[in-house]
Amino acid sequence: MMKIKMPVQAQKIIKRLEEAGHEAYIVGGCVRDSILGKHPADWDITTSASPVEIKELFSYTIDTGIEHGTVTVMADHQPFEVTTYRVDGKYEDHRRPKEVHFTKSLEEDLLRRDFTINAMAYSDTKGLVDLYGGRADLEEGIIRCVGNASERFDEDALRILRALRFQAQLGFQIEEETKAAIRRQARFLKDISAERIRVELDKLLVSDHPEVLADAYKLGVTEVILPEFDTMMETPQNNPHHKYNVGMHTIEALKHIEPDSILRWTMLLHDAGKPEARVEGKDKDHFKMHPVIGEKIAEKIIRRLKFDNQTLKQVKTLVLWHDRRFASPEEASLKTVRRWVSQIGPEMFEKLMKIQAADIAAQSEYHREEKEEVLARTKELFRQVLEAQDCLSVRDLAVGGTDLIEAGVPQGREVGQMLSWLLDQVLETPELNKKEILMRLVKEKREREQ
Repeated sequence: MMKIKMPVQAQKIIKRLEEAGHEAYIVGGCVRDSILGKHPADWDITTSASPVEIKELFSYTIDTGIEHGTVTVMADHQPFEVTTYRVDGKYEDHRRPKEVHFTKSLEEDLLRRDFTINAMAYSDTKGLVDLYGGRADLEEGIIRCVGNASERFDEDALRILRALRFQAQLGFQIEEETKAAIRRQARFLKDISAERIRVELDKLLVSDHPEVLADAYKLGVTEVILPEFDTMMETPQNNPHHKYNVGMHTIEALKHIEPDSILRWTMLLHDAGKPEARVEGKDKDHFKMHPVIGEKIAEKIIRRLKFDNQTLKQVKTLVLWHDRRFASPEEASLKTVRRWVSQIGPEMFEKLMKIQAADIAAQSEYHREEKEEVLARTKELFRQVLEAQDCLSVRDLAVGGTDLIEAGVPQGREVGQMLSWLLDQVLETPELNKKEILMRLVKEKREREQ
């Protein structure tokens, strides 16, 4: 009999339920991940006990989703979701059932789940319960709906995106009937909230296989949730710097950057402005101002998907800056890099270097060596700026607003303007960042202006 090692607390919860005459199993993702040799993040438990019976058996419980049969049991300060076997009622909006009915049948409970690989249960006493071929699908690397695929997607259209997300995370393939149902029912994703779509799309993007986005395009999914990407997939780049269309270049770039949410979203949107900026030339296409256009499109998408303001700010900045580079290694200068770092900050500049490396890696071989040389030189100058601990912002100046006011600079806007002017002088010549020198500069400037 197959043995899954679960946390001691989960074992105790299951044992307590069984001793009280109920069935209980770990279920879903934790079973799937355990069979795959991964460490599950959550251990969900399913049981024949009703919510009231669960609450009677455990001293510390929280009603997390009691109307759907879910009670959180706290064991050794750790939460475990314990859910009563249930059958979902009629779905009317491709999002959630109108009502749920509790059942005593594990088989019925597993039948309502999305994919066979997520519809397995396990307990130490009963072993693995796999009624729908989940283990075989895991071994073959297949994502298949439980029962009828069209019915599963009709119940909750988000499962369409979850299928693609699991494909990306696990490196599996979606089974043909499930794929056909996705193609037919992708339009139902319009009924799903932006927040739920964002969560799944983010998991897909930061997975080991972000190129699954190309499958989402082929199956008509991005047409509903990210139509801007479809436009990118349909925009050629007749330009020696490129060997792919805008969409495929984007996918290649995603594969060349680490799985960090900010970096992957920037990579996805860095060339979003190219379709609108594209001008067909006699010999090649031009994409002037595409970062400026792209920044606006990125903002629209990030806001539509209800991201936090920090993500919005960072992605917008990186999209706008992604093409900011020196024309040749010889032109790369310490002063310019210092000013760039001052404008966006050291953390963002480090991210920008990663964005540019991935962008180059997804382009053609045309001038590749020179581009990489420019990037290497820029990175080296950036290292020098950090090492020298150069003044990069107003707060790094050796003087502050109080010093200027004491020297006679009128309070308010003039103080801010003077500090900005001093920063400009220091960015040009870092050695000036000493209090006595800066105060002398202030005095001289005020005398000139009087």
